[in-house]
Amino acid sequence: MSEPGAALSGIRVVEAATLAAGPMVGTALGEFGAEIIKVEPPSAGDPMRTWGTRKNGIGLVWKSVSRNKRCVTLDLRKIEGQELFHELLEVSDVLIVGNRPSALLRWGIDYEAVHKRHPHIVMLHVSGYGRGGPKSDFPGYGTLAEAMSGFAHVVGQPEGPPTLPPFMLADGVASLAATYAVMMALYHRDVNGGPGQLVDVNLIEPLARLIESSTLVYDQLETIPGRVGNRLDASAPRNAYRTSDGKWIAISSASPTIAQRVYVAIDRPDLATNPGYVDPVHRQEKAHEVDKLVADWVANRTLDEAMKVFEREQVTAARIYDAKQLLEDEHLRARGFFVSIDDPDLGPMTVQAPVAQLTETPGRIDFLGRDLGADSDAVFGELLNVDPARLAALRAAGAI
Repeated sequence: MSEPGAALSGIRVVEAATLAAGPMVGTALGEFGAEIIKVEPPSAGDPMRTWGTRKNGIGLVWKSVSRNKRCVTLDLRKIEGQELFHELLEVSDVLIVGNRPSALLRWGIDYEAVHKRHPHIVMLHVSGYGRGGPKSDFPGYGTLAEAMSGFAHVVGQPEGPPTLPPFMLADGVASLAATYAVMMALYHRDVNGGPGQLVDVNLIEPLARLIESSTLVYDQLETIPGRVGNRLDASAPRNAYRTSDGKWIAISSASPTIAQRVYVAIDRPDLATNPGYVDPVHRQEKAHEVDKLVADWVANRTLDEAMKVFEREQVTAARIYDAKQLLEDEHLRARGFFVSIDDPDLGPMTVQAPVAQLTETPGRIDFLGRDLGADSDAVFGELLNVDPARLAALRAAGAI
């Protein structure tokens, strides 16, 4: 049930989406007190259950993304399942779906049907391409969005191929955009007295918005930005620099004062007073030279030696962490960013805590992803008053 006193206490969310983007929205809402009812097909459940790296056959990402969610099963291809689904919507606030529009239409849970029957519902549809346009009903995944958004084109070494991220970037960015959009729709309904509405988010546009500079440059200058590796000349020196012991340091110098600190740190205080190396426009023109100065200095020092100097001079530099180093970072641990949760399937599991830290209504993790259909009887019986005889009939029909 929703957590009393939590930021989203009293909000009930039906999450019928699978894999990443839609479920990540449910995760974020559930961390801050919304009651999340995860609806999965009875046969196999959400593919996320076995997606990616597994332990004992259980997907590790599933355990984290499905935190705080009550898991029920419903076959939305069956009339009995569809009817019970609508009964669930009648007592809920938000519906999250991720299927293609044609599938939603077949199942009677397209937006028009949902809004007609449940005008109070805020319905989030996260899909590959979004409503409207010739690709609306095409299947789409984050990889395609990372390609079409322009992200892959600008990421990678100049002489190398376009680069795709080895994690769910497009899904994650889309989920952030969708989460705040759902909150805006709920505010409009609950504060402004408006009806429920459709929140339509695709996987391409949120990521494309983050790299809008590419289209701005083309629109105004008719040039297409290419791959530059780890450099960003507007923030020179900005790169990943290798130390003498084979480690890596990232540096960014977006402001003139930071660039001056870098020059002092690498024993070139003369450049710190030279406008040609401090002014952002001139510094961008000298980016290659500045980058080489820093790279040469770092290459002659160990990671610890270089970082000691950078920290003393308050240079914006950081070690490039692997997973082990991230887990061990003393600052993040002091902030409580990592939480150990006892899971009945995997035992103690360290997961990342809710990202936003609210002083009055902090987020929390009560449990990790549960077994398929673990809460079906409780949700349908207690919440919808479905009696045991009907539950048995629904099971016999394969609807739950």
